[in-house]
Formats: sequence, C-alpha cells, structure tokens
Amino acid sequence: MTSDTYKVAVLTSSQEHHAKPTFEIKQLPRPVPGPNEVLVRLSLTSLCGSDLGMALGHMGPVGKILGHEGVGKVAELGSNIANLDPSVQIGQRVGIAWIRDICGSCNMCVDIANEGETRCVEALHSAKAYDGTFAEYTLVPLRYLARIPPTFDDIPDEEIAPILCGGVTAYKAIKNCSLTPGQWVVISGAGGGVGALGVAYAHAMGYRVIAVDAGPGKEEYCKSQGAEHYVDALSGVDAGKQVKDITDGQGAKAVVVTATAAAAYQKAFDMLGPFGTLMCVSILPEEAKISFHPLWFIDNGWTVKGSAVGTRADILEALQFVKRRLVIPKITWANLEDIEGLMEKMSKGQLEGKYVMKL
Repeated sequence: MTSDTYKVAVLTSSQEHHAKPTFEIKQLPRPVPGPNEVLVRLSLTSLCGSDLGMALGHMGPVGKILGHEGVGKVAELGSNIANLDPSVQIGQRVGIAWIRDICGSCNMCVDIANEGETRCVEALHSAKAYDGTFAEYTLVPLRYLARIPPTFDDIPDEEIAPILCGGVTAYKAIKNCSLTPGQWVVISGAGGGVGALGVAYAHAMGYRVIAVDAGPGKEEYCKSQGAEHYVDALSGVDAGKQVKDITDGQGAKAVVVTATAAAAYQKAFDMLGPFGTLMCVSILPEEAKISFHPLWFIDNGWTVKGSAVGTRADILEALQFVKRRLVIPKITWANLEDIEGLMEKMSKGQLEGKYVMKL
C-alpha cells in the first residue's frame, strides 16, 4: 500500500424521510485493522435500494459512509489473524455485505433451523457499526469474513457484488416461499434492483413469474429477466384482477413484495391464491400503514412472512446460479462521484438493473 488516505463518499444530508440524499467525495485516513479485523481494498461496489432507505432514515440511525455490496481483496491483517485463522491470506477475494459480524449466542443465532443469524440481535452492520462500501477500503471482523471460493474465479467482481445483498435477498425470499416448480409467483417491484433479480431467480428455479411494476417502460426488461407476464400497476386496470385473470382466477401461490410503497403490500392481498404466501422484503417508512382483516387469513389460509438478506451459505448458493449463467445481473458501470445522481434517480424509480461503481 502506497497511500495513507483513501477515497470515500460521505453522506452529508440529514437522514430524514423527505430529504434529498447528498454526498461529498473526500480523502480520509486509511483504516487500520484491529487485532481481529481484516482490511479490504475494494475494487467496486454496487448500489442497493436499502442504501437509499438508510440515507432517508428508514432503517434507523446510520453512519455517514453507506454501501454494502462490495467486492475486493484482503489488503492487511490484524495482529491476531494469523493465529486465529492462518488460511486468511493477503490477496484473497472477499465480499462485503450487510452483515459484518454476529454474536453467535443470542436466541436468533442459536436457532439454526431457521438460520437465525441474519436476525442476530447484536449484529454489526455495514454503514452502522462499520463504514460501508462507498469507499476504497473497509474493515471486516474475521468471524464473518465472506470469502469468495476459487470455484467462482470465473465470475467477475461486478457480477458478484449485486448478489451480496440484492441477489441473495431475492433468492432467499423466494426459497422461503416453499413453492413447487410450475406454480405462479408474483414479484412486486419487479423492475427494481432486487425485484429484477427476484424475477431471474424465480424463473431459474422453475416458477412461473408475473412481474408487477409501475409503468409500461419496465415490461421489456422484466420479461428479459424471465417474467412470463407483466402487469402495469398504472394501466388503469386493477393489478389484482390482472393477476387473477392470468392465473385463471386462482391467484398466485406467492407474492414477493420488493416495491418500497405501502400500496404494493396492500394490493398483494388481491393477488394471492388459496394458501398463498405474502413474502415481505422491502422496508417502508415507520408511518406507512397497511390494512387487513383477520378473516382474510382465516378463510384463505394465507401466510405472511418476512425475509432478511441471507447467510454466507445462501450467498454461495445464489452465486451458483450466476456461475451456471442461469442468473446474469444486468450491470451499468458508474463512478463513486455519480452516487448523488444515482440516488436521486433511484428515488424516482428510474434505475434499471444494478449500478456498479468503480473504486
């Protein structure tokens, strides 16, 4: 390493629901790893919808350096690393995701059957306990270091980064719906970063996919990712009726909501078929309200579940689809200096696919 400083995008706006996220590109002192930490030199990072949510305060207080879909190589080892795990070496490729560390002992972590580590009550997260990936360098505790095995050497960094949060979130949510190949699944918010990956994974897993989003401009993209049908929520025809018509009046076996609008959750009830699952993925502001009646669930046998990112094992499973070219993230290149404009476009639903920023 030749420089004592590194480039970083610092959030300068207030973390409020109606704020316009602003950033300043700065040079800061390069982080120094603690005894049990690894310093990673990031090559790139992709932009996730939850980055916007964090900037707007939807996920509670966060730090000033956001980002959690980064890929890079180990640049420096803490003083205890060689003793704790000598297999960790400088130059190894790693991924930096939402979860940086877990306690391993809380009621969530010890619930192995439900893979509770993703809900660890003491978890350390990117942009909260640790600076995020909108930077050239970042620190990672050894215990939760996400190494990318050599079997994925043929996958470029820019295709791995989107899977670390958006991709694995979509994959795990669909996996947790417990569907049978051939059944109908609705992806709501299908034109967004997580939603489009959800369409791709659902198609690759053998399900019949109905993509739902706002406006006709996203139909071609959603169908290119594997959607069999596209429902425009702004067409003037009720979206729930369109889904029921497509499914011969039955409704979908699952609706996975990735759209960041309360209306998307509300309308999902009109799309569900008997014994269907509403899978909650997107995060709404605290003041958002959704109305339901208990009889809806009693009469229809519906299940409502939430899915939170994925484990390190889930990430590797999700990457297998990319390796086999069953899922290919749509990438648009950008620079760190573009972050402010990208955030604004994301807030307006104007981004298609995943944007990857070079570092």
